[in-house]
Amino acid sequence: MRTTEEIMQRMSRKGLRITEQRRTMVNLFDGEAGYLTPKEVYEHMQRSYPGLSFDTVYRNLRLLLDMDVVEQIMFEDGVKFKLSCEELHHHHHMICLQCQKTLPIRFCPMSETDVPGDFEVVKHKFEVFGYCGECKDTSAIPAAAQGE
Repeated sequence: MRTTEEIMQRMSRKGLRITEQRRTMVNLFDGEAGYLTPKEVYEHMQRSYPGLSFDTVYRNLRLLLDMDVVEQIMFEDGVKFKLSCEELHHHHHMICLQCQKTLPIRFCPMSETDVPGDFEVVKHKFEVFGYCGECKDTSAIPAAAQGE
């Protein structure tokens, strides 16, 4: 994983200001294994910067997303963010709905022949949601989700 300092240096090389708020936000993601909602990021930031607005937090989340520092996933309960993995090639993810462990899918299930007509694909995402080996054996998974 990238460290907070590596991300800060990258921001500086892009000409972005290195603020304590940005450092705090990157440090939050650097220390978090799971996904965070924008509200969770905002609440964390509010502890250190009580006057910080939700709009400022969201703008900085978008900035980190545009820089590929964080990735955005749409869960059933809304959008969440996580520090981007460092896979160097195009890939997708399997995400545990219980613990949010994320595992790379090292191939792309979509080929250019899957695209109808003259549609030009510029990017795509593919996530598989389920339960990891540790979580599928626990009683915490609802029976309906286990296929019973």
